[in-house]
Amino acid sequence: MPASTATAPHPHPLAAAARLVMLALIAVLTLFATRDLSQLWWIALLAVAGLPSLLAPQHRLIAPLSRVAEVVVLGLAASQVAAVASIGTVAGLGASAVLPYLAVPVTVTALRRHFREGTALLAVTAATLLVSGALTTVGGELQLGQPGYLAVCAQWLILAALGLYAAGTLHRVMAVRNEGKPQPYAEATRLLTQLRTVARQLPGATLDPGGISEHLLEELRTVAQADRGAVLSASGGGRLVVLAQAGVDRVDWETTLDADSAIADAWASQQATTAGRSQSRSHRGGDVSALIVPLVAGVRTVGLVVLEADAAHAYPPPVVSRVTALTRPAALRLEAALLFDEVRSLATNEERQRLAREIHDGVAQELVMVGYGIDNAMATVFDDADETAEALRTLRTEVTRVIQELRLSLFELRSEVDRQGGLAAAIAEYARTVGASGGLRVHLSLDESTARLPAATEAELLRIAQEAVTNARKHAGASNLWVTCEVDPPYAQIEVSDDGQGMADQRPDGRYGLAIMAERAERIRGRLEIRPRQPSGTTVAVVVGTSSRRDNVRDSAAPEGE
Repeated sequence: MPASTATAPHPHPLAAAARLVMLALIAVLTLFATRDLSQLWWIALLAVAGLPSLLAPQHRLIAPLSRVAEVVVLGLAASQVAAVASIGTVAGLGASAVLPYLAVPVTVTALRRHFREGTALLAVTAATLLVSGALTTVGGELQLGQPGYLAVCAQWLILAALGLYAAGTLHRVMAVRNEGKPQPYAEATRLLTQLRTVARQLPGATLDPGGISEHLLEELRTVAQADRGAVLSASGGGRLVVLAQAGVDRVDWETTLDADSAIADAWASQQATTAGRSQSRSHRGGDVSALIVPLVAGVRTVGLVVLEADAAHAYPPPVVSRVTALTRPAALRLEAALLFDEVRSLATNEERQRLAREIHDGVAQELVMVGYGIDNAMATVFDDADETAEALRTLRTEVTRVIQELRLSLFELRSEVDRQGGLAAAIAEYARTVGASGGLRVHLSLDESTARLPAATEAELLRIAQEAVTNARKHAGASNLWVTCEVDPPYAQIEVSDDGQGMADQRPDGRYGLAIMAERAERIRGRLEIRPRQPSGTTVAVVVGTSSRRDNVRDSAAPEGE
C-alpha cells in the first residue's frame, strides 16, 4: 500500500503580514533619515534573506541559516544607513531607522522556544555592528567611534535581549504551572497502565470486589474469633451493600447508615468500634461481641468489616490491632477493585442496554409467541388430535429457530478481532457462519494491509459489520450477501450489501440496529452510508479515514465472488 506523503507547511499568514509591516516601517524610516532611494536596496536584501525562513519555518537547517543571514544583513544595513543619514546634530543616529527589524528574527525564535538560537542571533548582530562600524568611515572618522551609533546599537540590542529573557522566563513559569495542573488523558493513561499491571500481579489476577472481600474475611478469621462476618460497601442513598459474608448462616446485616448502630458510628468516625450486641437484624440473642473496622483509603471510607463472635469480650485491644493491621492494605485493594468495577460498568453499560433491548425485541417476543402456540395446542388437545399435532410440530420448529437465534447471538458476543487474523478475517468468519445459518450465499471481497488499525476502531468496525449482516439475515429476506472489507490504515471501508426487499419494507425493529451502527461509526469518527442497491436490496457502508486510492464510498455493489 502506498504511504501517505506529508505536505510541506505553508507560511503562516500572520508571520508573513508581520514581516511585511516591519519591512514597510523601516523602509519609511530609512527614506526619512537618508532621503536617498538607493538605500532601499538594503530593505530588499532583508526581504530576500528572510524569505527561506518564512517559506520553510520548520526546516532544521534552512530556517536558522535564514535568520542568521537576516541579522548579518541588518548589521551591515544599520552601519551604512547611519553613515549617510542626517538626524539631528549627533552622528550615527540613523542606525535607529533599520534596527527595529531586529525584533522579527528574535521574536520568531522566542515563539518557537529556541532561546539559545535567539541569544546566538543577538551575538551575531552585535559582532556585525562592531565589524561594519569599524570598517565604515564618516567624515574621516571611524563610525565605531561615534557616540550616537554606539548608543543606538546598544539600545536595540538591550531591548531585544530583554524581550528574549522575558519570553524565556514566561515560558518557564508556565511550564511550572502546567506541571501542577491535572492532565486528564495523560493521567488516565498512566493510572490505567498501572491498574493493568497490578491486576496481573494480584492473587488470581482479579479486581473483583467480592473476591477481594472474601479473601480478606478468610485472613481476618485467622487472627480473630469470628462466628460470622461481612464486608460492606456504600451503594448510595445512605445504605450499604454486602460484598461478602462468612459464617454458617446468612445474616441480615444492618445496612442503614442513618440507624443508631455501631456500623453507622464506625462509618462516621473512621475508627474501629466494638459493641456488645449484634449488628444484624436477625440475631436471636445471647452473648455477642462485635467488631466493626472501617476500610479507609486516604481520607475516604470505602467499606466496613464486621466481625461477630458468640462470646463476651472477644475483641480486646490486641486483637483489634491485629485486625486493623490487615484491613489497612486491604482498604486500598478494595478501593481499586470498586473503582475498576465502576469503570468496567460504565464501559459495558451501553452494550448491556443494547443486549437487553435486543433480547426484549427478539428472543423474548419469540418465546411469547411460542407460549401462545402452547396455549392453542392445549385448547385443542381433546377436540382435534391432528390439529394439536400440527401445532406441536410448528412449535417445535419455532423452538429450534429460537435456539438458533440464541446461538448466533452468543457467537456474535464471542466474536473478536484476533491479534493474528485481523479485522477482515473476523468479519469473514462471522459472515460465513451467519450466512450459512440463514441460507444466504455469501460473497466476500477482502483487501487488508499488514498494518493494523487501533484495537478500539477494529472492534467498532466488527460490530458494525455484524449488525449489518444480522439485519440482512433477519429482516431483508435476501438470498445473497456481499461483504467487502478494505483496510489500509488509517483508512478502512466495510460494505455489506444484500438482494432483499430493501429498506422501505423492512420491519421497524431493524431500524434500531441502524441507529446503533450510526452511533458506533460516529464514535470512531467514521462515515456511515445506507442506500438502496440496484436492482433490489440495501447497501450499508462505513468508511474511516481517507484512502489514497478512493475518497468516497463506492456507488456500485461489491464484486460477486467467493
